[in-house]
Amino acid sequence: MPAGLVQTFRAFAYNNAWANHRLLTACEALSQQDFAATRTNFFPSLQLTLNHIYVIDLFYVDALEGGWLGPKAWENEVPCPTLRELKPAQAAVDRRLIAICDALTPDALDGIARVNRDTQVQSERRDRLLMHLFQHQIHHRGQAHAMLAGTAAAPPQLDEFFAAAEAPLREAEFKDLGWREQTVWGSDTMEQ
Repeated sequence: MPAGLVQTFRAFAYNNAWANHRLLTACEALSQQDFAATRTNFFPSLQLTLNHIYVIDLFYVDALEGGWLGPKAWENEVPCPTLRELKPAQAAVDRRLIAICDALTPDALDGIARVNRDTQVQSERRDRLLMHLFQHQIHHRGQAHAMLAGTAAAPPQLDEFFAAAEAPLREAEFKDLGWREQTVWGSDTMEQ
C-alpha cells in the first residue's frame, strides 16, 4: 500500500535532515579557509550557500509554526560563519521541520500558513509551502555539492535515502541522528 501524503511529507522532512547531516559532515573535512573560499555559484562560497539554506529554513519553518520572524531571518547572511556553528544550528531547524511534519494531518496540510514578508502577509497552503521549502533545500544543496567537488573533500551521495542498497550506511547514519527505520517509516523495514 503506498504511503499517504502526510507520510510522504514526513519522509521528505527526514530525508532533508539526513541530507543536511551528510553534506555538513563531508564539509567538516575542509579548513575554514576552504569553507569560506570564493567559488563559482549563485552564492559564491560553501559558507554563503549553506548559511542561505539555514536562514531560509528558519524563515519558512517559523512561518509553518505560526511565528512572525519574517525577513529578520536573513538580516545576517552568515549567522554561522563556521561549520562548528552551522551543523548544530541546521540540525536544530531540521528537527523543528520534522516536528511540523510529524504533527501533520490531512486537514492540516490543506490549512493556510501565514508568511510575514515584511511589506505584506502571504497566505499559502501548508502543502505548497512545504513543497517549496523542500525544493529550495534540494536546489541549494545541489549547488553546495557541486562546489564541494572542487575541494579535497569527497562530495557525499545525497540521493539514496530511500534506496535499499544504502541500508547499512543509512542505519549507521540514522543511529548518529537518533533514528531508526521505524522513526521515519512507521515500521522497522521499508517493505510492507
